[in-house]
Amino acid sequence: MSDDRLIVALDVPHAVAGLELAEKLGNAVGFYKIGLGMLTGGGLALANELKQEHGKRIFLDMKLFDIGATVEAAVRGLAQFDLDFLTVHGDPHVVAAAKQGAAGTDMKILAVTILTSLDRADLDAALIQPGDLGDLVLTRAGRALDAGADGVIASPQEAAAIRALPEAGGKLIVTPGVRPQGAALGDQKRVATPGQAITDGADHIVVGRPIWQAEDPAAAARAVLQEISKG
Repeated sequence: MSDDRLIVALDVPHAVAGLELAEKLGNAVGFYKIGLGMLTGGGLALANELKQEHGKRIFLDMKLFDIGATVEAAVRGLAQFDLDFLTVHGDPHVVAAAKQGAAGTDMKILAVTILTSLDRADLDAALIQPGDLGDLVLTRAGRALDAGADGVIASPQEAAAIRALPEAGGKLIVTPGVRPQGAALGDQKRVATPGQAITDGADHIVVGRPIWQAEDPAAAARAVLQEISKG
């Protein structure tokens, strides 16, 4: 049985490539992330096929943000696909609306704090209030959890601090920005190894390029799982 602490990001152009990758990974991986980049390439159809026909768990990474009524309607529509995780931005009104849309289903709403590809200079350019990036992540995480989020998406560098929040009891922490030892950073700026992320409090880690760009994706996935186990 696969270790669902590893979520593999299917950051490939379309559903056909995603299905081919899932077939290569086979039983090594039981949990997949499908993001916005594949939405127009059959992403929802792939999510449904992997879930219903292959028994995989699915994390739909849409990072929804809009007025409450629109978010609620969008989440209600997505919830009918029996997916496992869905991301929304961590603003309290967005989280509360998403929880309403997911009511009566098992789909978990995960709040995005600050994207792991951003640093303080990026936040300054976006006119985000001054302050330490880690402190802002903690504040956003706490407010999102107070608003009803089932968990948060956060850099592994903030996982331990979020896990220590009173609001985080029984909640999920899912960390992108995870790179196996020796892997290139790519577009991520706040990273950690798989074992360290789990040690620091993450329930799940998300790994993309180091697996799907590997010559042998299944072997790369198994290597990440070994790092998790050591952690």
